[in-house]
Amino acid sequence: MMGPHGAAVRRPFSIACSPERAAETHALELLIAMERGAGDLAWATEGALVDMEGPMGTFTFPASLDQPRVLFVAGGTGIAPVRAMLDHALRHHPTEQISLLYSTRHRHEFAFMEEFRAHERSGRLELHPTVTRDDDAEWEGHRGRIGRSHFEAVLHEPSATLCFVCGPPSLVSESTATLKDLGVPGPLIRTESWERATG
Repeated sequence: MMGPHGAAVRRPFSIACSPERAAETHALELLIAMERGAGDLAWATEGALVDMEGPMGTFTFPASLDQPRVLFVAGGTGIAPVRAMLDHALRHHPTEQISLLYSTRHRHEFAFMEEFRAHERSGRLELHPTVTRDDDAEWEGHRGRIGRSHFEAVLHEPSATLCFVCGPPSLVSESTATLKDLGVPGPLIRTESWERATG
């Protein structure tokens, strides 16, 4: 939870860096979508004091990993906690098979893609980005809402894959249903959804 210093109201934000990265950089990274209606962040200027509370919530990576495969699924700014857990997983479980299915509306909305591409080139990450509304001919990747065909491309051992899904409620509910339909046991699916801020 974060807000301007002394304010009575704080808003929830997802931490976008692993504990290890925070220790290395001496910084806490947040991913904030600046869209119309985000005027209440006008106070967030360089050098401004902020009040923070937390971390809190249950969408976390387990202390031990019993599955040989991990699948992260993110929609929009849902990539924030996923990026934090993915970095932690790559540091502590380098021999596990880790995949990322990441969706945004337009290709310029992808965050941390240079970092993810570097992991992909090194063979440490199976990366599947997709766009839902971008008709730019320069985009050569996948298109369309995350659906069954996208999951079939990254889900190699359904019964042995720990899945993390974060994004808008519709993406989370549809992804959960598809993962179960493809054979992922319910206890291996962990989710977090968010509503877009308004006003």
